Amino acid sequence: MTDQGKIDPLHTDLWIEGAWHGSDDRFDVINPATEEVLASVASADTSHADAALDAAERAMAEWAARTPRARSEVLRKAWELMTARLDHFAHLITLENGKAGNDAKGEATYAAEFFRWFAEEAVRADGMITHAPASGARIMVQHKPAGLAVLVTPWNYPAAMGTRKIAPALAAGCGVIIKPASETPLTMLALMPLLEEAGVPKGLVNVLPSKRTGALVDHMLHDPRVRVVSFTGSTGVGRKLLKSASDQVLKPAMELGGNAPLVVFDDADLDTAVEGTMLAKMRNLGEACTAANRIYVHAAVAEEYTKRLTARMAALKVGDGTDPTVDVGPLVNADTRDKVAEFVADAVAKGAKVECGGEAPDGKGFFYPPTVLSNVSEDAACVHDEIFGPVAAIQTFTDQEDVIRRANDTEYGLVAYVFSEDFKRALQVCERLDYGMVGLNRGLVSDPAAPFGGTKQSGLGREGGHEGMLEFMETQYISASW
Repeated sequence: MTDQGKIDPLHTDLWIEGAWHGSDDRFDVINPATEEVLASVASADTSHADAALDAAERAMAEWAARTPRARSEVLRKAWELMTARLDHFAHLITLENGKAGNDAKGEATYAAEFFRWFAEEAVRADGMITHAPASGARIMVQHKPAGLAVLVTPWNYPAAMGTRKIAPALAAGCGVIIKPASETPLTMLALMPLLEEAGVPKGLVNVLPSKRTGALVDHMLHDPRVRVVSFTGSTGVGRKLLKSASDQVLKPAMELGGNAPLVVFDDADLDTAVEGTMLAKMRNLGEACTAANRIYVHAAVAEEYTKRLTARMAALKVGDGTDPTVDVGPLVNADTRDKVAEFVADAVAKGAKVECGGEAPDGKGFFYPPTVLSNVSEDAACVHDEIFGPVAAIQTFTDQEDVIRRANDTEYGLVAYVFSEDFKRALQVCERLDYGMVGLNRGLVSDPAAPFGGTKQSGLGREGGHEGMLEFMETQYISASW
């Protein structure tokens, strides 16, 4: 992207072995605020995938042999370079994804932090030596790079979902091929020259946008050099990838769908609860698997909570995210906006009350206003499926056992949120929630230093924390006597 905010035409091709490669086949990337074409992007096919795998294999041989400290220094440099260019990446995120400027800046900062965290973790792939109690042999355990990794990223976080996978893979010593979402490939492509400047070897990281995602990824997952597949996206697509991955028994890291409950007890600090709800619901316009999807509020405080939340939501300014005064940008595409509108219409038909919002504006752009629904029924569609939009659906409860049961009554188990000033009770509730993550009096759980991931149909493995690097490593045990 140039200083004038235009898309650099060079950064719309495929990135293979440290160079830009064109393609006869291309697809358009749309600005969701204006519905105008941002850029025409090269679409990769299986021949490009083979070239990227060849390049990654060559580059990985040298990269894996480097000392952990040498890999760490490259990742640290990537963090420094990206941190110096946060405004550049934030603007690009806004253009292709739609999120407002502050939200985009937050994502860019979060994305860069993965490079710093895994620069530190690269030197901590600790093994061990112990004395076997029965045989007397020495048990030597070490962690080795697993092999080439295919990374498939979603459109809702164009920068962060890529760096959350690239950084641990490089820290572990692996080469990667990234397939970014077709809606938002530009941010990941723009990151590649920065990684090269940081010292990432040519061919170690390759980016293959494509409008034929299924065929391209399936082809790579059947190449014997690939040993890891890391995917963030819907549970339905995740199941298909797991089936493909099973043919070669690949190591899967799957961060899939969610249906997050947010529980506000009668002893909650309502200022904290409302602020936490705004974070959990409106971060990235609710287009996140971590977004609060079902809001359960104790009947004793429901009226006051709803009043305060409605005031906060109604005050948000909707518009093109490139305007620094805008709080809420457009949704990513027309299908997402229309699905949100259908959820609201269904809930209202089943008895919900619209406290604010509830109707898409006329004109260009995929906008939907911040919306609060009260009295949402248990059979409303939005209670059982991800809304993926700026709609807060409120239900009430009076009994702790009942709300725990309702919160757990889903096939998903990514994240839950609990608000209560009774710390003992709150922790007891957290432990009984069948979720991989819980925000206690917080509306934000994502942190590069923490293991991100869920239970049940929400995925396999963890991203971030120490565990994130181990997803790209294999444990080797050597039995020895001396």
